[in-house]
Amino acid sequence: MSAHEHEPIRGGGVGGAAASAAAAKRTGLGAEGASGRKVPKRLQRAGGRGPDGGGPPGMGRPAEKPLNLKASGARFLKTLKPERWRLLVAIILTIGSVVLGVIGPKMLGRATNTIFEGVVGKMVGTQLVQAGVLEAGQTMPKDQVMTLLQQAGEHGQSPIPERMLDMLNSMDFTAGVGIDSHVLGAILIGVLLVYLGSALLGYAQGILNAKVIQYTMYRLRRDVEAKLGRLPLSYFDHQEKGEVLSRVTNDIDNVGQTLQQTLTQLMFAIFQMLGILVMMLTISGWLTLVAVASIPVAGVVTALIAKRSQPQFIKQWASTGELNGHIEEMFTGHELVKVFGHQAEAGADFDRKNDALYQSSFKANAISMMIQPVMMFVSNLAYVVIAVLGGLRVASGTMSLGDVQAFIQYSRQFSQPVGQIASMMNLLQSGVASVERVFDLLDAEEQSPEPDAPLRVEGEIQGRVDFTDVSFSYSPEQPLIKGLRLWAKPGQTVAIVGPTGAGKTTLVNLLERFYEIQGGVIELDGVDTAKMNREELRDTLGMVLQDTWLFNGTIMENIRYGKPGATDEEVYAAARATYVDRFVHALPDGYQTVVDEEASNISAGEKQLLTIARAFLSDPAILILDEATSSVDTRTELLVQRAMNELRQGRTSFVIAHRLSTIRDANVIVVMEHGDVVEKGNHEELMAAQGAYYRLYQSQFAGAATDLV
Repeated sequence: MSAHEHEPIRGGGVGGAAASAAAAKRTGLGAEGASGRKVPKRLQRAGGRGPDGGGPPGMGRPAEKPLNLKASGARFLKTLKPERWRLLVAIILTIGSVVLGVIGPKMLGRATNTIFEGVVGKMVGTQLVQAGVLEAGQTMPKDQVMTLLQQAGEHGQSPIPERMLDMLNSMDFTAGVGIDSHVLGAILIGVLLVYLGSALLGYAQGILNAKVIQYTMYRLRRDVEAKLGRLPLSYFDHQEKGEVLSRVTNDIDNVGQTLQQTLTQLMFAIFQMLGILVMMLTISGWLTLVAVASIPVAGVVTALIAKRSQPQFIKQWASTGELNGHIEEMFTGHELVKVFGHQAEAGADFDRKNDALYQSSFKANAISMMIQPVMMFVSNLAYVVIAVLGGLRVASGTMSLGDVQAFIQYSRQFSQPVGQIASMMNLLQSGVASVERVFDLLDAEEQSPEPDAPLRVEGEIQGRVDFTDVSFSYSPEQPLIKGLRLWAKPGQTVAIVGPTGAGKTTLVNLLERFYEIQGGVIELDGVDTAKMNREELRDTLGMVLQDTWLFNGTIMENIRYGKPGATDEEVYAAARATYVDRFVHALPDGYQTVVDEEASNISAGEKQLLTIARAFLSDPAILILDEATSSVDTRTELLVQRAMNELRQGRTSFVIAHRLSTIRDANVIVVMEHGDVVEKGNHEELMAAQGAYYRLYQSQFAGAATDLV
């Protein structure tokens, strides 16, 4: 041994680690972390410790922070910036559609006037013929008719009642001439073309908005996916998986649905209100004042109702996340739930969370749905007032019947966008509440950035690893590792042993840079790993965990996951070297046999062999084996042990094991106890020293469990 290797072992307070994150490229890393079986977080939290007996404190879902819906809504609008040109074209199409749409009632008013004036002209002509003023078939212009009627009225001989003279004076008719079918037909054809053009422009705007929405949601999902890859492991330690999944799936889907249901309608509603307002002003300023007076009332009502429903929408989506988290935990840990008899408790917990979601959803929608009927009531009041005032003005001759008919139609149309905007408030509140939750994920603190000029190991990696004065803690209040010194020479097998909770997995997590050290340095072939690119660092590491992870695919695809570009022959060679080939041929489709996500169609030992084959194929310079044989039977353990021995050949290996029989041939055995590195040496040296390793060995092979007390 070198002088450096005879330096005293220092260390202290190494806590157990949380489970490791998803695998890096070319490793056999399991999805659920580096130690412990998958158990519901509720059961983990009951003991106050992570699956390795330690881990970051305070695991569990953090309290919801206060939400700022206005700021989140404004921020989300900024995410539409890349689609600004499409939105601009959509706005232009909307304006065109609205302009054509609001012209329609005005044209229909002209049609009404044409019909009414034709009827009046025919009626007046008939009256004048009966009075002997006109001959049958003869016509008379309006001016002559009005002069004649006024003169006759002065002598009390007018054939037309005097109360109708003001109304006739406001009309354009010719006595003896009926409805002009040519003019009426031209107007109706014009109305048809106008409405058809409005519909086509509206359809084009809807298609364009759909593209805007889908591209926006595509970018949002992409950003969330990229963010998940940049988040440190500590983020997932403090979040339930179901809660994270709810934000990534339910909340993003809700944002997309909200946009789909509101963006097009909102654009139409705003421009329609403006267009109709202009058209109403061209008809009557006083009646327009009556119609517009309903807007402040609607605004106040909407604001009051929205203020009450907003907190309920926030609770609704928070409750959705909690319920999803509970379901995910109970599903993945259903075996333990049954074993420990927690079915009733789990059911009661589900009922409580489900009831909370029901209550918040019901209250949110019940309150927000009050907006529509209240708006209808206000709109109907305005409609009644306009109808009465319009009728009086027609009778007084200050407005034509067609103008009143057009204005009433405009007033009804004017109330529609106001009501639509009001009814969209519940959707908008729900969508913005989901946006806030997605932004909360996007704003989460990321892992430390990669160095601008990352270092790399020059030439072929030898596999020397040095921990020098390493310090680490999950929280500043609870120091864990202090001044740890440990090294492994190229090709050595370093076994890390100790009781549960000693912090064995923490060391390999630091080597993988799943967590960043707070002091000291970890070097790979003399290069500081903190100054290396994470992906390049993890490319040199292969990991096989106790908790195996296989995805839904064929056995061939699962092995090739360790090296995506591997040929079939390379996969077969890795399978033969790790004894996978022995059982694959007994399967129905051989290497093309599909394993499901839980890999329920193959045994636990076969799953472990597959993960070893995957790591073997990646050909890592450094191998990490974390309790890789603790979940298999003795016979399978022999096969797994042989496969791991084959895998360890020519590589620096770190082996975490509870079964001391599996690491007797290790070059160096590091013993951790109560958070300290207390011993280091090979099996014979440590047994001769009769220290911590000796006691641990005796407890497994010679002593009773009570000897540990």
